Amino acid sequence: MTAKPAKFTPVLLAVAAALVATGGARGQEMDFGKVEIRTERLAPNLYMLTGSSGLDPSHEDAAGGRIGVLAGPDGILMIDSQYAQLNAKVLAAVRRISDGPIRWLVNTHIHRDHTAGNAFFARHGAVILAREELRAGMVRLSKAPDAAKNPVADPAGFPVITYGMGEAVRIRMNGETVDLVPVRAAHTGGDTSIRFENANVVFIGDFYRNYGYPFIDIANGGSLDGMIEGLDATLRSADANTVLVPGHGTVITRDDLIPYRDMIVAVRQRVQEMVSQGKTLKEVLAAKVTAAYDARVAGGTQASAERFVTAVYREVGGRTE
Repeated sequence: MTAKPAKFTPVLLAVAAALVATGGARGQEMDFGKVEIRTERLAPNLYMLTGSSGLDPSHEDAAGGRIGVLAGPDGILMIDSQYAQLNAKVLAAVRRISDGPIRWLVNTHIHRDHTAGNAFFARHGAVILAREELRAGMVRLSKAPDAAKNPVADPAGFPVITYGMGEAVRIRMNGETVDLVPVRAAHTGGDTSIRFENANVVFIGDFYRNYGYPFIDIANGGSLDGMIEGLDATLRSADANTVLVPGHGTVITRDDLIPYRDMIVAVRQRVQEMVSQGKTLKEVLAAKVTAAYDARVAGGTQASAERFVTAVYREVGGRTE
């Protein structure tokens, strides 16, 4: 159940800033010319692309979301497409890996630091796959008054193959089995994790992040329960050797998910207790319910913590003011 938005103005301003243009940073706040795209090899034919750190106001750890590249004789499969302003640099990084055709582009979720380059890569031959909910969100954006200024709203970048909850979509190429695993509404309402079975690598998008507190994007269909469910599903499917690649923060292993999940559950329990006592959102925020974790959360700013607690408050049924 999603409650009506609370009327605590300072928090809403912080949340609104975080949700500008479907959750990505505003282009004018970052000097994209300074961003470099780094490449790291995760397996013989699987790579991770990461933008420079310290330049993106929304993601100080790295500019934009991470990109995955599976390359080989069958062509290229990409995971996410970054900010539109970085199209040429991302393509150049991909071409340093392979000059093969870009056949597939899978989106982990709708935010522009993961999808704004879709139209560009579609023009380079990529067929875009994503959740039906993600495509529906893009269609809604395309009908907004400012659609012409939003690259996520460009119909050329909409997914052309979509899927819902249920069995994973499977792609076999370059000697790899790639599973597109739908995740119940978590970070957003259209999340997907991508598992490379032979490499034992999973790109998990943004329903886990170890830079800043969790971001439950209620405006785009995210949910607290779905985030916990997604973490539980990942814990079940991963083993001690699985490499987990979040959209932001550092690459992790299965064991790193456990304290993250425990923190979310503990904060939810504390917020639920305060809601049961009739506490307002302002009172819950003043109680600093994340204080025990602040020193351990890299990038855990007050705004990040308040955004997280506000989303939890809303989802557990906190009253509006």
